[in-house]
Amino acid sequence: MADCNERKRIEENRGDMPPWWLWGPYVGERSWGTVREDYSPDGDAWRYLPHDLARSKAYRWGEDGLAGICDRYQLLVFAIALWNGQDPILKERAFGLNMWEGNHGEDVKEYYFYLDNTPTHSYMRYLYKYPQRAYPYEALVRENQARGGQGPEYELLDTGLFDENRYFDIEIEYAKASPSDICIKISATNRGPDDAPLHILPHLWFRNTWAWSEPRKQAPEIKSIDSPNSPYRCLLADTAKLGALPGLLFPYRLPNYHLYAEGDCTPLFTDNETNTLRVYGTENTQIYTKDAFHRYLIDREPCLKPDNSGSKACLHYAFDIESGKTAVIHLRLSEQLVDEPFRDAESLIKQRKSEADTFYRTLHPELATEQERLVQRQALAGLLWSKQTYLFDVRKWLDGDLPSAPPPESRLTIRNRHWRHLNSMRVLLMPDKWEYPWFAAWDLALASIPMALIDPQFAKEQLWLMLFEQFQHPNGQIPAYEWDFSDLNPPVHALAVWRVYNMEKRLHGHADRDFLERCFHKLMLNFTWWVNKVDSQGNNIFEGGFLGLDNISVVDRSQPLNGGQTLEQSDATGWMAMFCLNMMRIALELALTNRTYESLATKFLEHYIYIGAAMKNMGGRHYQLWDEDDGFFYDVLRQHDGHFDKFRVRSLVGLIPLFAVERLEADWIAPFPSFRANLQWFLTNRNQFAQFSCHPVERNGQTNYLLSIPNQAQIKRMLERVFDCNEFLSPFGMRSLSKFHAETPFEFGASSVRYEPGEAESKLKGGNSNWRGPIWFPVGFLMVESLRKLDKALGPEFKVDVMLDDKPASLTLGMLAKELADRMIKLFQPGFDGRIPAFGEDSRFQEDPHWRNLLLFHEYFHAETGKGLGASHQTWTNLVAAMIDEWRREE
Repeated sequence: MADCNERKRIEENRGDMPPWWLWGPYVGERSWGTVREDYSPDGDAWRYLPHDLARSKAYRWGEDGLAGICDRYQLLVFAIALWNGQDPILKERAFGLNMWEGNHGEDVKEYYFYLDNTPTHSYMRYLYKYPQRAYPYEALVRENQARGGQGPEYELLDTGLFDENRYFDIEIEYAKASPSDICIKISATNRGPDDAPLHILPHLWFRNTWAWSEPRKQAPEIKSIDSPNSPYRCLLADTAKLGALPGLLFPYRLPNYHLYAEGDCTPLFTDNETNTLRVYGTENTQIYTKDAFHRYLIDREPCLKPDNSGSKACLHYAFDIESGKTAVIHLRLSEQLVDEPFRDAESLIKQRKSEADTFYRTLHPELATEQERLVQRQALAGLLWSKQTYLFDVRKWLDGDLPSAPPPESRLTIRNRHWRHLNSMRVLLMPDKWEYPWFAAWDLALASIPMALIDPQFAKEQLWLMLFEQFQHPNGQIPAYEWDFSDLNPPVHALAVWRVYNMEKRLHGHADRDFLERCFHKLMLNFTWWVNKVDSQGNNIFEGGFLGLDNISVVDRSQPLNGGQTLEQSDATGWMAMFCLNMMRIALELALTNRTYESLATKFLEHYIYIGAAMKNMGGRHYQLWDEDDGFFYDVLRQHDGHFDKFRVRSLVGLIPLFAVERLEADWIAPFPSFRANLQWFLTNRNQFAQFSCHPVERNGQTNYLLSIPNQAQIKRMLERVFDCNEFLSPFGMRSLSKFHAETPFEFGASSVRYEPGEAESKLKGGNSNWRGPIWFPVGFLMVESLRKLDKALGPEFKVDVMLDDKPASLTLGMLAKELADRMIKLFQPGFDGRIPAFGEDSRFQEDPHWRNLLLFHEYFHAETGKGLGASHQTWTNLVAAMIDEWRREE
């Protein structure tokens, strides 16, 4: 590792403005159709700014583009655009269907791949497959709508657009010579049988920061500064009119930048301004608009700025590429004036690629196969490419920018009016930069875990930001996601904080107690909010609502129930029990150097015990969430008159209580005398509560305590279902709903829950996700972690009799954890038939050498076939990188 230059750069990357993070892949794949850009009276973000208007509307809160990079505050942006001579739209951004058009909700209809990236973004590689025929925009919408939400999506490959390999592979590589000097290589390969035309237009533009005040500010300019006999073109991005960026605790001024371009190209100029005639039907106040390059190239309209300057510019390359041949463009974006910008460009790109190879070679675990190393590297690359500059000032968004043109008053009652304090100018991890181009609290927390493998500094920053005053609500709530910041995601933040802290300590030898302590204090506020908000009866049973599991219940858990009804949720209560144990562990770690935290560890232990007792009939209630007949936890719908309905649905809801597990070993808690004394007092004097979730375990002549909601007998009963192929066990992991419900759906009133192994047939929360059967990485990952903890507590003597693919086996909990992890990793590996399950039946991905090694990390996976479904670049699925790290290391 001493010779790893990327690790040296990571070590240099410190301070308020870490230098190597100045530029990165912080540009979204989609800004249209987002809440941030929605100023409609009805809150219909998709219809207010659809894809067709995106090329003409200057964005207020953030840019999008293909393979885009920008400075960390997104003042200056670089991305590419393409035209094949036939498309009706200049390809400046990825196209997809909105929630009204898609067969299963919103869905991108492009093929792009995040192939490589390093923590400092010293080397990045992105691949886009661009068809040579006209893009079938209308056909995709028409056919998907015709399917009526049933059956599979109608995908771009289904249209025949890629038949005969009539497409270009467009590969973009970035290599940093320094934090503000970036070499760019664009390679366009014709995979088709005939010569084909291709226009490549590298774009450089300023985000519009000047049109949102009265009077308007002056716009910065990009202009051509070619020397008369120069062998290359040069654009100067003049930032003098930008001034210092307001709203920061330190001065930030973007310096001038130069974009050098090799080869035969023509600079084109316009302004990043809204075409109000096209967008709103009103006369344009600005002559030159954002969509000028599209209109010039496609419509042959004379609409470019004639003075070779503007706030948006591009370099127009026109090629006719022979079959099988590659056209290459070199560019360089630099703060410096460079006399010979391309003299060393190719060697620098090769050097940074080699350094990336070295970095990942030192990272991969010893026992990982070549395919697993490929999976891990592309998963981590996808995670790094999913960073985005997330700009959103909710107060300004609600009130509007211009007093002369206020937004409709109805907007104040639609969403997020209680979040006026939220103001983001941060680079954040997105769940998926096209499908979900906004942060989501539990996605971000879980994605921080694999991020800690390669960049614990960034992982810690992400977790802290959700607790920072400009994000966390004054009442303690962590914002969920921009469609409704007040919605509830599972409380996994403490788990992620504790996990990232330990990963950095184990992998890098640094125990960052300052980070742990800062987070702990803010997490206590969040814990208090949860207790006050969702434990309405004060009996330690929680009614968390949505909790990220869109359609898992027989009722819509996001909506208010009928008067007097309360849904007491096994998953909400299980999550809260896990939250208690995470906080207990953090408090004990902090108590090693500050005894004050021992009392807080005791507080969270006791709260956990009360929750465990409540799930097992605390207070003499005549029902409980545990069902002894079925050996499972269920939700209970409690009526105002006291009677109840038990929802006998065997789903993840009933397995999540297994996630609340820890162990207290005598030797381990020896340094904490106050905690030990309080534990013994509680076991002696409150055993009527403690007996349900604090279980003594005799091992090696020592009494330890297993903290677990289910006892040992109940653990066995639950795991017998988890590892039964007729219930939860899929060839590819753990189903989100038992297969038992395929033939035996649960019915309640007019609603029912049936096993649906693929895309959703039931349409709750939009219908683009399905928790009624498919494999989901976040919960599978947490189940594996829980089994490992249980194995350490109960030891090799504790075994479970299970049926693995109809074969009986008696396995330790550690063996079961490995079995589940191996099945999930197998999604991305060729089977005995040579086919990768996540690719499904698509022969192009399975067999074509130009597609076969291009992995997509989907949102979820078909429980019977393993085919990837939903969003195609979902960062929590990158948890597979952490699983490979943990399960492919030598013992």
